[in-house]
Amino acid sequence: MNIILLGPPGAGKGTQAKRLETERGMIQLSTGDMLRAAVAAGTALGQKAKSIMEAGQLVPDDLMIGLISERLDQDDTKNGFILDGFPRTTAQAEALDVMLEKKGLKLDYVLQLVVDDAALTGRIVGRYTCAKCGKGYHDEFEKPAIDGVCDACGSTEFKRRADDNAETVMSRLEAYHGQTAPIIPYYKQAGKLKTVDGMAEIDEVTREIKAILG
Repeated sequence: MNIILLGPPGAGKGTQAKRLETERGMIQLSTGDMLRAAVAAGTALGQKAKSIMEAGQLVPDDLMIGLISERLDQDDTKNGFILDGFPRTTAQAEALDVMLEKKGLKLDYVLQLVVDDAALTGRIVGRYTCAKCGKGYHDEFEKPAIDGVCDACGSTEFKRRADDNAETVMSRLEAYHGQTAPIIPYYKQAGKLKTVDGMAEIDEVTREIKAILG
């Protein structure tokens, strides 16, 4: 099973991808992770990407497709993959289809986690973590049992991400919608697009995904 997960920051893509990895043996392919791995490994594509990034330029589509192609040749992808963060344009989607076809592979589904922007902003802005053990909390949805004390380790120190503020989140949401808008009709026309209620409880989102994938 090969899928793409679409959804803005905070929609829960990472959580659902981890569950698919555990339950189905699929591998999550993050373009950022692939770039860093290729650069660290010193592959030909990695060296080319490094020089482009060091020059402050965007990595071109053909190089990204090459990195994904290279990653799909590894044995751990035989049970399927989950693409996150790519493609973002119709041209990238078309190039991905061509590359997969050459490998005798195909995309089964494109799962769009549909969210309410205002509710998602509240979900992200309210989150914080224990500074010592990293356990996550939320001002409204998941407070410590004892106010100001971590449930897991007893620490009284907490931290918030600097970019978890309303202005930054809305800017990221606008960028996401602007980037993904072109590829939604592409995959819808191909009959691959499925929508999932990204605002539902985590377990319900998992159930919806399972119902789609079978």
